[in-house]
Amino acid sequence: MAQAKASLRERFEEWTGRPARVFSAPGRVNLIGEHTDYNDGFVLPMALDRRTYVAAAARADGVIRCRSTGYAEEVRFALSPDSEPARDWANVIRGVATCLLREEYRLTGADLLIESEVPIGAGLSSSAALEVATGLALLRLADEPVDPVDLALVSQRAEQQFAGTNCGIMDQYIAALGVEGHALLIDCRSLEYRAVPLDLSETRVVICNSMVQHELASGEYNQRRAECEEGVRRLSSYLPGILALRDVEIEAFDLYSGSLPPVIARRCNHVLTENARTLAAVAALEAGELERVGQLMIASHESLREEYEVSCPELDLLVEIALSCPGVYGARMTGGGFGGSTVQLVRAEAVEQLRATLTDRYRSETGLTPEFIVCQAGAGMRSER
Repeated sequence: MAQAKASLRERFEEWTGRPARVFSAPGRVNLIGEHTDYNDGFVLPMALDRRTYVAAAARADGVIRCRSTGYAEEVRFALSPDSEPARDWANVIRGVATCLLREEYRLTGADLLIESEVPIGAGLSSSAALEVATGLALLRLADEPVDPVDLALVSQRAEQQFAGTNCGIMDQYIAALGVEGHALLIDCRSLEYRAVPLDLSETRVVICNSMVQHELASGEYNQRRAECEEGVRRLSSYLPGILALRDVEIEAFDLYSGSLPPVIARRCNHVLTENARTLAAVAALEAGELERVGQLMIASHESLREEYEVSCPELDLLVEIALSCPGVYGARMTGGGFGGSTVQLVRAEAVEQLRATLTDRYRSETGLTPEFIVCQAGAGMRSER
């Protein structure tokens, strides 16, 4: 890791002739609590020990100049609160800078060189890691104050307004505030969190990248949010004062769900039961009841597949194979869905057998070779030494 940062600094100096300051933010995996964040609910992500790095130095001309080790194209744009989205790889960088200006932060121009260890398109929030790391870099270069929650909110707005994904706050929040060795139980309404210790001495969190990302993901994500909002609108006729599905008790929903269109009822039922599963998983983790955590993960995937309908055949296959392997407590899709990754909670001694079985069977049935990350819970955004 230190060698990678040194190499990034060297490449930055070769490019600009100036020394760099380096900033970073992690990707994330969500252990449970999917599609609940934009419903003011609860989520349980952990920051990955894979990060996106931004080497940076200030410019005096009000221009942001961006390069990435992952793209050949260099992107330049002038700082302006009136900037519009563009069709280039640096679009969310433009979005973060623009949204910071709209919040009346005073920024300076900057040269930025980006390198990422977070796989793109794997459902591990590579975009949020880039947004938060970039925002931290721009604020530090300008000697502006850094409030982690405010930076997460600004990064969320950049994702919504520039990438067009009407996302909740989870991804940017965990990128900014992740705690090493812990998952975070985040209340997406109050933005309060509780660090939940993860004892991974005898257990591993294993991510499996399906190597597919279906094109309908973004549009379907926004549609699911609209369906939940429609559910709230209809249920408010019976439950005055509710603002989000977070406000609906399961018992009350059972009374009135028959008045909803079937699709809307299924979407709402997933969110309500997923909130309950998330809180139950926290209690089980704290009690060391890993079998219970695994059961909740399995139930989460079934609900995402049947009620929220955001899984896909490749994710379902990975979960099915994983659950046939000894030593696996639980498995589920993670992230927005329609591709991306699954997350498995596995006994440490069973990891290699899981890897071999998943690789062989998944390749045999799909022709694709999955990628694996055996991860620890990393830290949130930081300035690198």
